[in-house]
Amino acid sequence: MSKNKLAKFADMATYPHVVEAPDIIHTDQPFPLRGRWHEDFFHNDRPIVLELGCGRGEYTVGLGRLFPDKNFIGIDIKGARMWSGATESLQAGMTNVGFLRTRIEFIDHFFAPGEVSELWLTFSDPQMKKATKRLTSTHFLERYRRFLVDGGAVHVKTDSPFLYTYTNYMIEANGLPVDFRSDDLYHTVLATDGDDEVKRILGIQTYYEQQWLDRGLTIKYIKFRLPQAGQLVEPDVEIELDSYRSYNRSKRSGLTTSK
Repeated sequence: MSKNKLAKFADMATYPHVVEAPDIIHTDQPFPLRGRWHEDFFHNDRPIVLELGCGRGEYTVGLGRLFPDKNFIGIDIKGARMWSGATESLQAGMTNVGFLRTRIEFIDHFFAPGEVSELWLTFSDPQMKKATKRLTSTHFLERYRRFLVDGGAVHVKTDSPFLYTYTNYMIEANGLPVDFRSDDLYHTVLATDGDDEVKRILGIQTYYEQQWLDRGLTIKYIKFRLPQAGQLVEPDVEIELDSYRSYNRSKRSGLTTSK
């Protein structure tokens, strides 16, 4: 680990709004904040919103500024990246923003039933090879149901045509309610009156999102609801793979489609 990373980890160890639990799977003890985030962390009863895979935390901090009547927690395992948003929010004195460093596959260990109101999935890895790793798969949706309120909102913002298409098929296969959907967010909203909440989030752009926009990629956005009732099923359909893995990197596989 570089000295710069070590310094960032040392900083975050002193931040009162950062919780580090990367090894939660190795303990059978209940997480102390589970069911107590309102009382013991935020000290209010405002809705709690999670950003899964928050990276540098730009979206968590941006949402916290836009919606001061809600509490936001950015979650990621990459502590050196998270340091940026954690430091910015601390220096700005933001009391409605926090960060949790852990693996997303353990997310249901940290929150009690009904404790979370909304989820944000911002530019998640599309995981084109394996459906169970996709953050919009029914594998993860079942996890979210364990702590999300009934009918809680799931926001998906992505540059990936594959993830966008897959998520739409998943929504259709399960009859999930959709509040907003666009395969070209900025042009859709700018060309119409649009949704007030969606208009507000246009002002938040991550570092990588701006790179993708500069590259000519369209940004896709879906806001859907996740009811507690009903058995979730995976869509059984072949989807064309993205032509790239990430910014300026070609895909490794010679395959053209995947389920």
